[in-house]
Amino acid sequence: MSTRSPSSLPLAPERMDWNLLRTFMFVVQERGVGRAAQALHLSQPAVSQALKRLEDAVGGVLLHRRNGEFRLTALGDEIYAIAREMYGTMARIEHAATQDSAEIAGTLRLLVMSKVQSPAYDDFLADFHRRYPKIEFHVDVLQSAAILDALSKRVPALGICICRKPVDLLERQLFLRHRYVTVCGRHHPLFSKPRVSIEDLLDQNFICFASDQIGDTLSPLTIFRDQQGFTGRIVGTSPNIEEIRRMVVAGIGLSFLPEHLIRQEVINGELRRLPPNEAVAEIDVFLTWHKQRKLTSAESAYLAAFDRFLRRTPLESRAN
Repeated sequence: MSTRSPSSLPLAPERMDWNLLRTFMFVVQERGVGRAAQALHLSQPAVSQALKRLEDAVGGVLLHRRNGEFRLTALGDEIYAIAREMYGTMARIEHAATQDSAEIAGTLRLLVMSKVQSPAYDDFLADFHRRYPKIEFHVDVLQSAAILDALSKRVPALGICICRKPVDLLERQLFLRHRYVTVCGRHHPLFSKPRVSIEDLLDQNFICFASDQIGDTLSPLTIFRDQQGFTGRIVGTSPNIEEIRRMVVAGIGLSFLPEHLIRQEVINGELRRLPPNEAVAEIDVFLTWHKQRKLTSAESAYLAAFDRFLRRTPLESRAN
């Protein structure tokens, strides 16, 4: 008996998302959504949603998984075989595209904001170095505003930074999405309070990033404080996230910090997540470069490889 929906329309090849096939292949190989999620560095809901989207796209059920059962349908067997074949094809394309990579040389200068933590990006850099062993790296850590200013002046470099609004002379590709949350340190009075509401935060002193100003890169954080009616004083500022964290741990005031950067410190008891439960702001990090400046061969190779990295790595799995 066919598991394909009789009302489903023929699937146009150009509508098929390779990431869905890749996710399905991992679900089959790992024999479960949970293990596939771990292997792909994704959440279980994200993998389940991808599986549902693929079933909707092909118009039928691909596998049965309930009460310990894990069994592919006839359609699932067929799609799994196609996914494996496509995986091999993609690998051959990658190999063909980098046959001459060993001949590309030169210095690649990157201007990077602080605390860009991404195991997926680390793996990308390792792979890029293997493919282009003659390219040398020069990396400077700067504030996002300084990176955008330098790139706009045609400094020969690529940038990884916050770029809230499009800049006329710059291209940008979305790399990471940082979710900022409210935190206090273990020396702060709210740290040991059993229950904390948003009202408890309004008169507390605050520690801010130097770029946390209206119109600057982190101004959504200022907007949130104003909308909520925070009345506490600004008792500390710094352009450096490590110094912001240090002042928060010391109990000097509350602050907003990227969720993925403070997760382990919350577990270790150095910091405490405070209301609201959702993020107070989602701030995007981009790869940026000048539109009109002629790129070096090393920069062109990096941009092409980075584009492939973004296409095969879902946004939610790029951050730590």
